[in-house]
Amino acid sequence: MGKYFGTDGFRGEANITLTADHAYKVGRFLGWYFGKIKEKDGAPVRVVIGKDTRRSSYMFEFSLVAGLTASGADAYMLHVTTTPSVAYITRVDGFDCGIMISASHNPYYDNGIKLINTNGEKMDDATTSLIEDYIDGKLNVLGQDYPYLPYAKRDKIGKTVDYASGRNRYIGYLISLGMYSFRGVKVGLDCANGSSWNIAKSVFEALGATTYVINAEPDGLNINKDAGSTHIEGLQKLVKEKKLDVGFAFDGDADRCLCVDENGKLVTGDQILFVYATYMKERGKLLTNTVVTTLMSNSGLYKAFDAADIDYKITPVGDKHVYEVMSANGYRLGGEQSGHIIFSKYATTGDGILTSLKVMEVMMAKNLSLSKLVSPVKIYPQVLLNVKVADREKAENDADVLAAVKRVEEKLNGDGRILYRASGTEPLIRIMVEAESERAAKTYAKQVSEVLTKKGYVV
Repeated sequence: MGKYFGTDGFRGEANITLTADHAYKVGRFLGWYFGKIKEKDGAPVRVVIGKDTRRSSYMFEFSLVAGLTASGADAYMLHVTTTPSVAYITRVDGFDCGIMISASHNPYYDNGIKLINTNGEKMDDATTSLIEDYIDGKLNVLGQDYPYLPYAKRDKIGKTVDYASGRNRYIGYLISLGMYSFRGVKVGLDCANGSSWNIAKSVFEALGATTYVINAEPDGLNINKDAGSTHIEGLQKLVKEKKLDVGFAFDGDADRCLCVDENGKLVTGDQILFVYATYMKERGKLLTNTVVTTLMSNSGLYKAFDAADIDYKITPVGDKHVYEVMSANGYRLGGEQSGHIIFSKYATTGDGILTSLKVMEVMMAKNLSLSKLVSPVKIYPQVLLNVKVADREKAENDADVLAAVKRVEEKLNGDGRILYRASGTEPLIRIMVEAESERAAKTYAKQVSEVLTKKGYVV
């Protein structure tokens, strides 16, 4: 993990740990860096930018555009859109780089800069390390030290292009993936007052669904507020009150999707993976017979995979790690419990709306309710504590805390598990415990968090 760029971009509180100056410098470096790479062929540098609905996203958008154009790059603006749409447009339209301004599921006062390479994949660590060096006053690129980063002049100054048409083509792409009509199906959509608010409804209605939409009135401050995939209760209530067939909840930048079945019960990313993996296997499409998961996946998922004779690979948390393993080994399906699901045939990153379409596809193809489709997966009670700390690295490696984790492992004695790790995107320590009962899981998680508090890490 870098100094500024974690597992999902440069993320922090707007104008505290991530400032407009940071964004300007990121733009300055990227515009110049790709210009150096393309210096010989003289082709213009083209960067496409999207953003979510946070108030600060507009500030960061303008700062990035200023930096890019000052370095001679052309900036193409998708405006409010989803992270996967930026990845898609970067790849299919041959941009040198894509940028998404979002802090995903974080509260409105946080924001982030996600960088995407020309293949629509998350930017490599080597490039983000160069950006970090530049922010810290060091400029060494391609084996050469540079005293300063020059400005473009006259006709070399980059242009800014309104590229809303790119977002519209992404919507068309999603619609084109619909294999079945959704006519007669009642679908709930929770847009988290984020990027999906002007996309998800259009896609589902184009495919014939009757939609019931909540949290699609962004005001810059209400993104993820008691809404979306991190606050599923609102969608559960909607599904039960309106007697809907299914519900889908997205996060702020719509790269995640969680579901609610017809009974109002939560369906996690783990269960989505099982539903689609078995569907692929039945049709001979799970070519490697392997699904990629993360350390956070529930033990119940693995038991269900074992019963279905499906193999799995386990990665560190983060869809970046999931995609890397998928890409290196030709795996077709992978994802996280949190709802980042990657369908490598169709996308290079998690895509919440695509995930919802794929769940609908299985429901329509098998003519089964979502509750029936997920029934083979018996989820172990799982408790996740997110503890805010002043120094996540020190807290993650403290000997006394690790000793407390070890004691819990001994008490579980194989009938569950504990996972203790620092968040890659937030100043949090995550304590996850699976046990035979929710009560036991809560007790064990609390025991570890109390040691964190006693050691003075908690803020």
